[in-house]
Amino acid sequence: MRKLFTEIGARIGRMVDFFYPPFRHLVPQQMFRYAVCGGANVLWDWLLFYLMVNYVFHQQVVRVGGWAFEAHTAALAVSFPVSTLTGFLLQKYVTFTASDLHGRVQLVRYLVVVGFNLLLNYAGLKLFIEVCGFWDTPSKMLVTCLCTLVSYLCQKHFTFRVRGKGI
Repeated sequence: MRKLFTEIGARIGRMVDFFYPPFRHLVPQQMFRYAVCGGANVLWDWLLFYLMVNYVFHQQVVRVGGWAFEAHTAALAVSFPVSTLTGFLLQKYVTFTASDLHGRVQLVRYLVVVGFNLLLNYAGLKLFIEVCGFWDTPSKMLVTCLCTLVSYLCQKHFTFRVRGKGI
């Protein structure tokens, strides 16, 4: 399976790199790959979130056993794990391919960063939707943008670091 992911990652990397030359004076190649892969994954996450809120949960309270969740919270519970998996695979096999850490270590570290981002996402959605009264999907977009820089730094210097470099 690793060989398949490596080959697919290499192909995606070549496609992303095709568009890199105009940006080479602005950002390093790794940051460009992170932006493209992360951006594609964010769009995927937003699409899943939108579909869940509007077409699966129909903007209604979702009841599971004795628990009740707002549609945006239930949508986050569905979209976040899916985009987490696709994000890990893209970052591991396309962006941070030089990391010499074992895949298990990378995955655990990635999940730690994701857990932190999940808390930021949850708190941000609660703040923007329930306190400030913003709409669901734009709130999700705003929260995602706020988490992006923190996520990049954590992934580069912690999750996918090269031994001897980073934190």
